[in-house]
Amino acid sequence: MASASPYIGLFGTVWGIMGSFQSLSMAQQATLSTVAPWIAEALVATAMGLFAAIPAVIFYNRLSSIASRLLGEYEDFAEEFHSILHRNLQGRGNSQSA
Repeated sequence: MASASPYIGLFGTVWGIMGSFQSLSMAQQATLSTVAPWIAEALVATAMGLFAAIPAVIFYNRLSSIASRLLGEYEDFAEEFHSILHRNLQGRGNSQSA
């Protein structure tokens, strides 16, 4: 969601700007009241995209960090467990041959 949210906001911005240009083309005079509603809509769409994207990126980075740390702990455990098994199996092999 985080990667798509800014694009949704950008799409809203472009849509609002296009609407303001259309209203300007139909107006006799270029005034702020002609384009203001479309500009406001564009800014709201941009703000909504950022409102969704920023927390999503923060939580994604947090979860990614936790997952990386956990994966490292699992790998350390697997290596240590492998070493213990390897030592125990070598010790049994030596005692049986003697």
